[in-house]
Amino acid sequence: MDERGKIVWRKRLARHDLMPFIAKLPPVLIGMEACGGAHDWARRLRAHGHAVKLMAPHFVSPYVKSNKNDPRDAAGMSEAVPRPTMRCVPTKELDQPDSQALHRVRERLIGARTALVHEVHGLLNEDGLVVPQGGSKRRQQELFFSRMAN
Repeated sequence: MDERGKIVWRKRLARHDLMPFIAKLPPVLIGMEACGGAHDWARRLRAHGHAVKLMAPHFVSPYVKSNKNDPRDAAGMSEAVPRPTMRCVPTKELDQPDSQALHRVRERLIGARTALVHEVHGLLNEDGLVVPQGGSKRRQQELFFSRMAN
């Protein structure tokens, strides 16, 4: 859309056709819903000189006129993008998603380890072996039991 809200382009493109099409355009403002792949697309579009605004989907939904589909979403985003009060999501740099993924994996590993410790603690407790809670006490107990087994 142009500054007056008139539709300039209404073109459906396949994913592999989008970047060659965008590369030929003069710098424009592009609005997208923020999702998993949107940050990568935003970086690619910025590399061609375009301004990109990523908007949270719940901020775009009031501008979508009817049931959700791609053309209606595009029309809603084109209405939402130029609004001065529209809150946008900052584009994540390339290392940010990797760092966040590493932290998520670490948290899952810690949770799995804790669950396993609690399960072993419960099983030993059923057999009458009371093991104190806490990592250092458990390691001392493991050392004691490993010496008894030898």
